[in-house]
Amino acid sequence: MTTLNTPRYYSTRDEQKRLLSFEDALLAGLAPDGGLYLPDQIPQLAPDSWLAAASFNDLALQVMSAWLGQEISREDLQELLAEALNFPLPLVDLGDGIKVLELFHGPTLSFKDFGARTMARLMSRFLVRRKEQVTILVATSGDTGSAVVDGFAGQPNIEVVLLYPQGMVSPVQERQLIVKRPGVRSFAVRGSFDDCQRLVKEAFVDKQLADLQLSSANSINIGRLLPQSLYYFWAKRQVAAEYGPAQKINFCVPSGNLGNLTAGVLASLMSLEVGCFLAAHNANDFFPNYLHKLARAYDFKPTVATISNAMDVGAPSNFERLHNLLAPERLTELIWGSSVSDEITRTRMKRVYQESGYVACPHTAVGLEAVARYRRETGDDSPIITLATAHPAKFPSVVEQALGTAAPQVERLELLKQQETAVTSLKASIAALRSELLGG
Repeated sequence: MTTLNTPRYYSTRDEQKRLLSFEDALLAGLAPDGGLYLPDQIPQLAPDSWLAAASFNDLALQVMSAWLGQEISREDLQELLAEALNFPLPLVDLGDGIKVLELFHGPTLSFKDFGARTMARLMSRFLVRRKEQVTILVATSGDTGSAVVDGFAGQPNIEVVLLYPQGMVSPVQERQLIVKRPGVRSFAVRGSFDDCQRLVKEAFVDKQLADLQLSSANSINIGRLLPQSLYYFWAKRQVAAEYGPAQKINFCVPSGNLGNLTAGVLASLMSLEVGCFLAAHNANDFFPNYLHKLARAYDFKPTVATISNAMDVGAPSNFERLHNLLAPERLTELIWGSSVSDEITRTRMKRVYQESGYVACPHTAVGLEAVARYRRETGDDSPIITLATAHPAKFPSVVEQALGTAAPQVERLELLKQQETAVTSLKASIAALRSELLGG
């Protein structure tokens, strides 16, 4: 199935490229030098193998086995994946070769359930085996946090500390973040998502916190990205069944911290043939500007608040991974970027609804607008799959304002209103976070 040995992992900032196992990289989260972990080699999958997979879980086992090798038995991995990825993954046809891959049918109605649920179970197995405890420190701009606290809550040997920007997530998202769960502490940070992400990174290198075993569940953790590569393969498999395996296919990825896009790039490097990735951003436009040579590498800007708030990231961490994985010329060749305003996002939501009856969340609408722009600009009418990253029910006011009709309701969100909550307001300083971690 594969042509390489099990990958090992190095920090993007380590010139010597000292290597760790996946287990060690997963549990560390962020490298001691502040870098992000990358594989030293990319396993190659034979297309005829994964294209013939009988189910999503069979395909997932093939891909994840290639990454993990002997670090976990195939039997344990199969059981783990079946438990973590136990929800549907529909591909919806909007016509004209445009399809939507709905990634929001997991417990928290977000694509981030794929990565969070898988890595939680991997971490817990490794920790139990090592007889160690770990504290997951995670920053969220909306959907990451709910996926992490749901996926990790109650897992043996794990505690979660969650940071989110106070007043900058939707009420539904906030409710998901602060419902009381075993082993979880939630903090509303008085600042932006970039402040939350900065605090996480500062905590990892803070000498006063060195005795705490900290790890991450953001997309800065390589363990989040590998499971997210799975649905790119699954989407390609479904399109191949319709058009044939030789058909060129593009992917549009609503993007913020660039983790989902990086997962797609990893899939493409494994042998998944992709014509082009579209990086669809909101007003936080560093990456599209970089792709169009309007911004220098790492020339980040402050976060701008938008209606597609889960993508409100001014300084995307995974740019560092992409910048290391691909040479600049290859990066701009493989990825096309666009930035979409709130006004145009609402317009696209309404147009899609009027033309197809499909209700898209604001993040997915940013992607669909980018698809229309890409096709107009390039003339490329190849089949294209937009990743639908969140359920529209999580953004009722935005949906109602854009469509003039109520957002669909989901029972599990209604049940949240009846549950007990627990949250603490936190100053956006490492001193305040340190005090909570050491004394909480």
